[in-house]
Formats: sequence, structure tokens, C-alpha cells
Amino acid sequence: MRQFHCSCEQPVFFDNKRCYRCDTQLGFDPESMSMLALNAAGDGLWRAANGKLFRLCENGVTYGVCNWLIPQDSTHPLCCGCRFNRTVPNQSQAVNQQRWQRLEEGKKRLLYTLLQLKLPLENGWDAPERGLLLDFIEDARSHSAFSETYVNTGYLSGVITINTLEADDAAREAQRLQMKENYRTVLGHLRHESGHYFWHRLNPDNATRDSFTAVYGDEKSDYQQALDRYYANGPAPDWQARHISAYASVHPAEDWAESWGHYLHIYDALDTAAAHGLTPSGPDTMSMPERISVWSKLSITLNELNRSVGKRDAYPFLFNKVVVQKLGFVEGIIRQLQTLH
Repeated sequence: MRQFHCSCEQPVFFDNKRCYRCDTQLGFDPESMSMLALNAAGDGLWRAANGKLFRLCENGVTYGVCNWLIPQDSTHPLCCGCRFNRTVPNQSQAVNQQRWQRLEEGKKRLLYTLLQLKLPLENGWDAPERGLLLDFIEDARSHSAFSETYVNTGYLSGVITINTLEADDAAREAQRLQMKENYRTVLGHLRHESGHYFWHRLNPDNATRDSFTAVYGDEKSDYQQALDRYYANGPAPDWQARHISAYASVHPAEDWAESWGHYLHIYDALDTAAAHGLTPSGPDTMSMPERISVWSKLSITLNELNRSVGKRDAYPFLFNKVVVQKLGFVEGIIRQLQTLH
């Protein structure tokens, strides 16, 4: 992700709503992909330095969970990013405001990268047959009023579901330990599940499906049986020779989604590294093998920095030749998707 600055030259983060130095109102404009310093212009409008007028997203004004801007001529109260929501956490529970904010931060970072990659991106309200929607769902673990004892994070028919507890650090860490995972984040979930959506959005032809099978295996193999086997027996002892993560070994569909998610991880990380002068160029000028080579070195440094301050590795994954091939396949699918606009 690129670097952003306030008009006073103070560096600001992607999800900042105000400048820490001068207290200026900030907002992200998805059309220009830039953070704008704003001045009040009356009637709920805000003026940027370029003279354009915007409104603030209602989810930001009312709940403080969004900093994306709405063009003056739009009549919708929500920004284009918040219009992907179908279900949000119940705001009558005070703890859910913080959870929703964490979920929105992850979702907006996902959308930023998808926009950068120029992927076909429509919400399910405007395009019911091909669009994407998100459900942030609670279960009985969050509040006794909910009848379902456990809501699974996953994807089905154009809808990504994220259990709201994934935005609770303690609950997510407990789940990570229970599942014996070395990495679990809101953003990781969102990137993974978006892989399922975009494979469905592509509706690949037979030749692409044949190529998929050659790289990942038969996606038509029994999914539930594979999942049951994984949770009963764990991953195969040699999973690291063929997969980026243990969970990728569950089934070809999950191997694809994990590969897609890591492609987005690497792309965004290298884009950020270039913006901060850590690499001479960004990911768009690199081949997939070059990206992996550069990121492998950077991630070691990042992991060592984390260890230096008592944190776990930020990127606890290793690459092998098979994984490189799978990431290359993701690159090819992205090229196909870019033609669907």
C-alpha cells in the first residue's frame, strides 16, 4: 500500500480519520485511491484541496467505523466499500463497535488491493447474480440471544461470512491455538474467502478447469469428506512439500483460496515495501518468481524484527516449487478476471 500524507505533510495511515498533528479531517477517496485532507463546506459537505466536494460515509459519521468518502453527486448514504455489507454486528452491544471497526479495516484493505489489481468488483445489491456481499455474523458465544452455537467463517453463493469473534483478539487467539495454526487474522480470512468468490465470479471454462486440476487437484472431489478427514487426522506429514499452509492441504478448493490469499498478501506487502523505499520497485514490475524471491528476504527481516520486540513471526510461511507454480496460476486467473470489466 502506498504512503499517505495529510496536507501538513504528516504521514497518516490508510484507516486514519483525523491527522494526529493538525487534527484535520481525513477521508479516503476510492476513485483516486488517495487520502484527502478535508475542510467543512457546509450542508454535510467536505472540500478537498483539489476543490472536489465529498460527503462522509454514514457508517463513519454514526458508528466511527469508516473513513471512505462519497462523491457529492451520489445519493447513497454509504460509501462504495460499506455497500458490500449485508449484515453487520449488533451495535446495541458496546463491544461490537470495536469488533466492527476491526472487520471494516480488514475489508477496506482487501478492497484497496482488489481495486489496485483492477479486478471486477461489484456489490451484490447492485449486481445480484455476480456481485459480492459480506455477512459479519454473531453466534451464541458472542451473546446468549443468538440461537446458533457456532457460525463458520466461509463463502457461499456470492456471500463471504466472517464470524464477528474473529475481530476479538482473545477469541481469535484461542481459536488459533485450538486449530494449531501459526497464523490467523481478519485480513487473512477475508483474502482467503475472496479467492472462493473470484473463482466463482470467473466461472472458468473447461480448459481453465483442466489447468486447475493439473496444479491443485480435482476440485470436484468430496469436500466434506476431505474436511472431516483433515480435522480427524490432521494434515499429511509431508504437506509442506506441496502446500503454503496445512489448511491448504484439506482440498483443492482450499488450496486455491490459500494460494489466492497469499498472492494478495505478497502483492500488498511488496507494494508497501516499495512505497517505503525498502525495494526499488513495486510488484507490478516483477514476475511471480521475482516477487517471491524479494518477499522471502523481506519476510525474514520482518520476522526477525517481530522477534526483536517479543512478537510472533508476521509471516510464518515457506515457499517450495509447487507453491510457486500455484501462485503463478493465481496470476494467470487474475489476468483473466481483469478482462471481465
